[in-house]
Amino acid sequence: MFSIEVTNLKKSYGSLKAVDGISFNVKQGEVFGLLGPNGAGKTTTIEIMEGLRERDSGDVKILGLDPWKNGYELHKKIGVIPQDFTFFEKTTPKEAIKYYASLFNVKVNADAILKEVLLDEMSNHVFENLSGGQKQKTGLALSLVNSPELLFLDEPTTGLDPNARRAIWEVIRQLKAKGKTIILTTHYLDEAQQLSDRVAIMDHGHIVAMGTTEEIIQQNGSGERLEMQGNKQLADYINANTELQGTYDETKGIITIPLKQQVDMLAALAAAEQSGIKWGEIRTRHDSLDDVFIKLVSEPLGEQEEAQKINKKGRR
Repeated sequence: MFSIEVTNLKKSYGSLKAVDGISFNVKQGEVFGLLGPNGAGKTTTIEIMEGLRERDSGDVKILGLDPWKNGYELHKKIGVIPQDFTFFEKTTPKEAIKYYASLFNVKVNADAILKEVLLDEMSNHVFENLSGGQKQKTGLALSLVNSPELLFLDEPTTGLDPNARRAIWEVIRQLKAKGKTIILTTHYLDEAQQLSDRVAIMDHGHIVAMGTTEEIIQQNGSGERLEMQGNKQLADYINANTELQGTYDETKGIITIPLKQQVDMLAALAAAEQSGIKWGEIRTRHDSLDDVFIKLVSEPLGEQEEAQKINKKGRR
């Protein structure tokens, strides 16, 4: 069963195609990471799914509902944490939860929600005195007031220290364990790799890769390789005396040898030793999601800046 179904979604701002015919599905209970540089189309896609922005064309179903036509009904079923979440400075987390509950006209156990997001010890501290991580946890708490089936988390750990980031990670894992579907946008690729079941990488309005992080790395990475400090003479010797095809980076003084099987490393080291040429540090390396991300994406377009220009023109 899919919580989200997006088919051939398109949205333009003037001549800028912010979202250009993307399609993807998100399963119930899945953490789905949406990644990409600024201007890739992530924010527009999220706003369309949340029912905050109208699409030009394509089909979007969120929990079986059209987010633009059935926004009022949908908003009762989703939770949203915007980037850089903030709230009334003199309000405590417990008071904030009670306020949100009144807006949704629901009865909640504020203490239970605060415990769920690991914020129960700060329940009566005013918002302005909370740390960055505690403020983000307050946002998480408020997103749970209406018992949502689906959560949109927009860069929930931006600007937080490592300990605060990991505390938020733990909360997200607990929410997933309870069957919540989560859409996560983040600029921290290690965060996406740690938390997401699958990710989609967007660039210039297109999805350029989608799958588990392992699948994306395997499909778009350079594979395992041996890196050895040495000179061009050594690189030429290894290539001439083995079936390996290494490359030499003169600037870094590094020989890189693709490893298609385990014996390739032994062959490279044996040839280096037999050459009589001095060589230095060695290491094996795999591409990370960061490496693949940099390979797949290009310069940012600035979709939101363009959208703001279009909106301003429309108001004149």
